[in-house]
Amino acid sequence: MNEKVLTSKKYGMAVMLLCILVELAATAGTVWGAIQAETSGSFVLFIISIVVLCVAWIPLLGLRILKPQEALVLTLFGKYIGTIKGDGFFYVNPFCTSVNPAAGTELNQSGDVKKVPSAINAATGVTAATPTNKKISLKIMTLNNNRQKINDCLGNPVEIGIAVTWRIVDTAKAVFNVDNYKEYLSLQCDTALRNIVRIYPYDVAPNVDTTGDGLADDGSLRGSSEIVAARIREEIQERVNTAGIEIIEARITYLAYATEIAAVMLQRQQASAIIDARKMIVDGAVGMVEMALNRLSENNTVVLDEERKAAMVSNLLVVLCGNRDAQPVVNSGSLY
Repeated sequence: MNEKVLTSKKYGMAVMLLCILVELAATAGTVWGAIQAETSGSFVLFIISIVVLCVAWIPLLGLRILKPQEALVLTLFGKYIGTIKGDGFFYVNPFCTSVNPAAGTELNQSGDVKKVPSAINAATGVTAATPTNKKISLKIMTLNNNRQKINDCLGNPVEIGIAVTWRIVDTAKAVFNVDNYKEYLSLQCDTALRNIVRIYPYDVAPNVDTTGDGLADDGSLRGSSEIVAARIREEIQERVNTAGIEIIEARITYLAYATEIAAVMLQRQQASAIIDARKMIVDGAVGMVEMALNRLSENNTVVLDEERKAAMVSNLLVVLCGNRDAQPVVNSGSLY
């Protein structure tokens, strides 16, 4: 179903003034008709004025006020007749009904879909229906779904949350193609997030193909957040096209290992960092030892045999690679 916009309906003020004038005229006619009925016995004006007084208020039911970036989807006896958009004072068929199946559903910026609570009568215990607004907002809105626990491509459970910026572009599809477009959007966000996250590892891992081209790459949830967010947005957009919703942006708001493996993964990261640091220290120490030996041999400062060179290399490596400051032992005697 495609959206049909009603453009020539801004007659609200004229209809309201006309109805008020008709009501005032009918009131005056009722009084004058009652006087005539007493004097001449004619009840024609009195009856006509009473009928007009009883029905002249019906057109007032067709008055609608819309603010900027709001819309009303109208049906007449179950048939979709169009949508009114834009700000203004509108007049529509008084028998039209506004439709918004998501009027009682609220999307917060800090959680998932939640229902608007109903009022409860303390005396009777009866749940009273809370008045809902049938207007559809065309503003840009944000859905910040709760964090989900999902296994990445290596089977490690991670907790991830996303914020999705969206808006309605086709009110007819949003109202009639799905039962509740807000709940539908939230569900599709969860599904798309799971489908994309299971393709990537949390951190860069060897022999992992995240692009689907058959070649291993360096894609990861932590290092490729922009690419992951773009793929999530595209996945959600494909799913919500039928609901007339446009996904403007999707961003990862939270990413961490699940609590049950967080400590182990932290130790693993620490061990990897220690190994990398040690490797860098050893590489630097070996280079410094080579430079020291070359400088000594070039200038003939000290002539060392192979055994003394090995001892010198060992001592320098211990000094350069040690975790603590060296405590030198000064030899005050002969070299040998």
